Amino acid sequence: MKTITTTADLETFCKEAANYPYVTVDTEFLRERTYYSKLCLIQLAYMGDGKDDAVLVDPLADGLDLAPLYELFEDAGVVKVFHAARQDLEIFYVDQGIIPSPLFDTQVAAMVCGFGEQAGYETLVRKIAKDSVDKSSRFTDWSRRPLSDAQKTYALADVTHLRVIYEFLSDQLDKSGRKKWVAEEMAVLNDPATYQADPDNAWKRVKTRTNSGKFLAIVRELARFREGYAQSRNIPRNRVFKDDALVELASTKPASEKDLGRSRLLLREARRGEIAEGILTGVKAGLAVKPEDQPKPDVRREKLQVNPALADMLRVLVKAKADNEGVAQKLIATSADLDALAGGMRDVAALRGWRKEVFGTDALRLCDGEIGLAVKGEKVVTFEI
Repeated sequence: MKTITTTADLETFCKEAANYPYVTVDTEFLRERTYYSKLCLIQLAYMGDGKDDAVLVDPLADGLDLAPLYELFEDAGVVKVFHAARQDLEIFYVDQGIIPSPLFDTQVAAMVCGFGEQAGYETLVRKIAKDSVDKSSRFTDWSRRPLSDAQKTYALADVTHLRVIYEFLSDQLDKSGRKKWVAEEMAVLNDPATYQADPDNAWKRVKTRTNSGKFLAIVRELARFREGYAQSRNIPRNRVFKDDALVELASTKPASEKDLGRSRLLLREARRGEIAEGILTGVKAGLAVKPEDQPKPDVRREKLQVNPALADMLRVLVKAKADNEGVAQKLIATSADLDALAGGMRDVAALRGWRKEVFGTDALRLCDGEIGLAVKGEKVVTFEI
């Protein structure tokens, strides 16, 4: 097991990898005590089964520059293969503003090939590579050095088995003509906005029980402050104050540090100093927002009167179509889509866009006051709406 600790060795490996059609990639990182992930290890492998075609890269090694890897990531002639790539990609985007391209996520591909909606790596290793994964090193501290042989073996397996999985899934997609489906489903992963945590939009992640404009304006200001503070100091947002404390503050509207002292949920260190000042400023700013500028959440789905019998039947129909096509059900319609349809909404993803196009006939069909399911071009069940 080779561990790369110098830029020169990384450049040598990446230049060799560029001669092959794909490279498999995985990372190990820590995020429990930071806002941004701390990259601790990178695993790479290209086609082959020799001792030099799979390596570990130590990003914590003194003087190591990842520039050769980023150059490989931008090589259009080499497919970059990940499994469940979202967090891995965020690390590279935050570090260098790069999203590897072309990109292939085996979890997405497995969904298109009928392995379920979120097939885990271990499942694919077992079903496709006909092997198993040693889980003993999964929760170790990857920032500690030296790494044990067990850690190295575990980490390297994440990219060596991935070669077999990728080649199998890629072949299946070629035979079925469904590579376009994978590309469509991966649009979010290829979008830089996916990895940009904008403080202005942080409030949308906070769950509340009221849609009051004034209340949400305060939530927005507090969430904006918390996100910016956490980012600037690279600490988890919950270390500033948690969501339940944020909601409490938006309800009680404190105007002084004395008021903050009465909070049941606010951390002690947040009741004074910079955090306290940020909270009080945020509450004041939220109260000053004009009614026309207050947040206006989309409450259409909340007001839906869902017909449970229709929703259940649609689920049965979608499962029949998914089983027939050998794909995950969410490729046809999500549970939220089906509830929306059963509640009367029509502007949902299941009735528009690529899902209709790639299935040839509408998986879900809406016309002439009916909603139904088409299987192999034949309408099998309809409901009046």
